[in-house]
Amino acid sequence: MHQAFPDDTISGYQVATKPGLSDQVGLSRGLVYVNPYSGAILGQLRFGGPVFLNVIHQLHTHLLFRGLGGLGGKVVTGAALVLFVLLLSGLYLWWPLKRIRISWRGSAARRSWFDLHNTIGAVSLIVLLALCGTGIAIGFERTSTRLFYTMTGSEPVPRPNPHVPIPAANAVQIGLDSAFAIARAALPGAAPFAADVPARDEAYFIRARYPEDRTPGGRSQVLIDSYTGRVLFAQGSRTAPAGARMVIANRAIHTGDLGGIPGKIVVSLVSLGLVFQVITGLLMWIRRSQREALYIDSSLNCDQVEVGDSPSGLRSSRPSVSRGVAHRRSSRTRTVDRGREPASSKVGSRRAHPDREAS
Repeated sequence: MHQAFPDDTISGYQVATKPGLSDQVGLSRGLVYVNPYSGAILGQLRFGGPVFLNVIHQLHTHLLFRGLGGLGGKVVTGAALVLFVLLLSGLYLWWPLKRIRISWRGSAARRSWFDLHNTIGAVSLIVLLALCGTGIAIGFERTSTRLFYTMTGSEPVPRPNPHVPIPAANAVQIGLDSAFAIARAALPGAAPFAADVPARDEAYFIRARYPEDRTPGGRSQVLIDSYTGRVLFAQGSRTAPAGARMVIANRAIHTGDLGGIPGKIVVSLVSLGLVFQVITGLLMWIRRSQREALYIDSSLNCDQVEVGDSPSGLRSSRPSVSRGVAHRRSSRTRTVDRGREPASSKVGSRRAHPDREAS
C-alpha cells in the first residue's frame, strides 16, 4: 500500500465481514479497495471534494451549517418539534371521519387532494411519530441520554483517555491483526470490522458488530493500548448499560436499521409520503384561500349595488376586501328573513304603483 501510494498516509482500515467483499483502506486523500485474499488493489476512490452521502447527512442533521452555536442543528430539531405537533393535530382532525379512501372526482380536485392527504397521513402516522420522536431525542441528545440512563437506573461507563504513554523511543506498536484478535477476545461473538490507525501516542480504536446489529457503523467499541495490547475500554451492544442500549435503539429506529432492509424501505416510503403531505396540504390551502377571496369579492360587489348604479360603474369600482362588509351583508340578509321588507322591494313597489305616490 505504501509503495502504491507513497504520498498518502494510511488513516484507517475496514475489513470485510462477509465473503466476497473487499477490504477498504482509508488514505488521507481517498479510499482504496483491496482483495482480502491476495492483497491486490481492486480500485480506488479519490476525494476531490465532499462525499455526496456525507453532504446529505450534514444537510439532514445541521443544514450544512455548524456555526453560531450549532444553529443549523437547532433549526432541524425545531422543525421536528413543529412536525410532531402537526401530526397530532392531523390525527385530531382525521379522527371524527376516520376516512382512508381516495376518490378521484375530476373537477373536484380539492376533495381528491383532501382524500390523498388524509389517507397518506393515516397510513404513515405511527412511523412518522416514531421518526419525529427519535429525531427530537437525537436533537436533544445530552438531555435524552441522561433521561435514558435515569429511566433505566443505569450509569454510563467512563471512557479512558485515548492517549497512551510511549514506552521507549524505539518502541513498536502492535499490528492490526493482533489488535483485531484482542478485540475479538474482549467482545466474544462480535466481529471487528474497522480500526483507526493510531498515532505514536494513541490507542487503537476498533469498531465491532454483533450478528444482530443492523447499523452499518456498529455500536460496539474497543480501545486497546497500541504498545502493550491492554484493553482500555470495551463496550458491546449486548453488554452496554441499559441507558446506552436505549440510545443505540433510538438511532436504529430513526434510521430504519432496526428492521434491516425492509425497515429502511418503510422509512424511505414514509419519508416520501411526508413530501406528498406537504404538497397536498399546500395545494388545499391555496385552493381554499382562492375560494374565500372569490366569495368575499363577490359579496363586496353585491353589497355595493344601489338603485340607479350603472353596470359600468360597478365594474370600474372594486372595493378593498373586508370581512366586515361580508358580515354586514349577512346581517341584512338575516333582517330580511325576520320579515322586514328589503329596500329593493319598496322601490319596485313605488315604480309599479305611481298613483300611490300621487295620492
